[in-house]
Amino acid sequence: MGASSTWWLERIAADGTPLAVPLRPLPFRIGRDDDNELVVVAPGVSRRHARLDLRDDTLVLTDLRSTNGTWVNRARLEGPRALAVHDIVHIGDAEFRVRRADMPLDTDPQHAAPERTVVAPAGAMLSEHFVANETAFRAFIAGDGMAAALQPILTVEGQLFAWEALGRCTNPALPPSPMQLFRLAARLHREAELSAAFRSHAVQSVMARRAQATVFANVHPVETFAPSFVDGIARLVCAYPGLRLVVEIHEAAVVDTTRMKELAARLAELNVRFAYDDFGAGQARLVELGEVPPHFVKFDMALVHGLHQAAPRKQRLVADLVRLVDDLGSVPLAEGIEDDADGAVCRDMGFRLFQGYLIGRPTPVDALTSRF
Repeated sequence: MGASSTWWLERIAADGTPLAVPLRPLPFRIGRDDDNELVVVAPGVSRRHARLDLRDDTLVLTDLRSTNGTWVNRARLEGPRALAVHDIVHIGDAEFRVRRADMPLDTDPQHAAPERTVVAPAGAMLSEHFVANETAFRAFIAGDGMAAALQPILTVEGQLFAWEALGRCTNPALPPSPMQLFRLAARLHREAELSAAFRSHAVQSVMARRAQATVFANVHPVETFAPSFVDGIARLVCAYPGLRLVVEIHEAAVVDTTRMKELAARLAELNVRFAYDDFGAGQARLVELGEVPPHFVKFDMALVHGLHQAAPRKQRLVADLVRLVDDLGSVPLAEGIEDDADGAVCRDMGFRLFQGYLIGRPTPVDALTSRF
């Protein structure tokens, strides 16, 4: 395959089917007129809208003084622009993603679009079939800008019991919020990879500073029952003999008791404990709690925050749940402790572990003091 045939534009057809448009020959012109290499019939497209050239194996996009402009990653071109794999190009209402045939493709180039005309429906100027910062996200998963923060978990006596490891991002091309990153990962169907990368990086960061440590690490519901999850946990345990790991199972995954029993057995073989996270955020999951009791139950902060001012009925409910958890042999942990009054109520109710801003905020691993 010659150099001029290694580049493709991936697009989404009207029926949702992904199709690849080979960029040959080059220069490759895009516009409304029939003499363009790619004819785009869509609102906002000029007769001769844009041109693609190959310069030293670099694909370069130039706007041909179109009326409505050419956009790359949602930024309007002001001059020729070198393109990279995964860049998003908008020509009017038509959206494309840049691909190379010598790199992994979501669209099989052997099933390229048989026609050279794109018909795009009228709509918003910049549609969002593709994710503009996919390249940066892939680099982040590989470690570029990956960071970790730790939040302390204390006993009711005030002794440090463990740290919860939390993923963070310092890559300037990506949003810093883990919630936003997981939204991005969901669009790319890579939530499990992001969760595993956060967990692995955090554990490595902790164990590089401590010979032994108890670390609580989150598990995304998508990855909970995947074989790769336990395999990844096994690798961490093998790599760090001093690691006392507790994996936090999201409330959404607890409902499948059959698979939870299987997971609990596999984790026990690795000497890894588990916690039910966000307990009480949705359904209480009392049946599942009895069927597969975890080592720890983390009560959701919505139950804990402001508990000292809550109605007596809510206080009785939380106290009863704490006793139930304790009777099952699990350790009740109160999340969201933000003031002394809530801490006192939770202590009286029988909570044995505390976590929250009153105890300590999440702190970047590199900024932790000698207490760590």
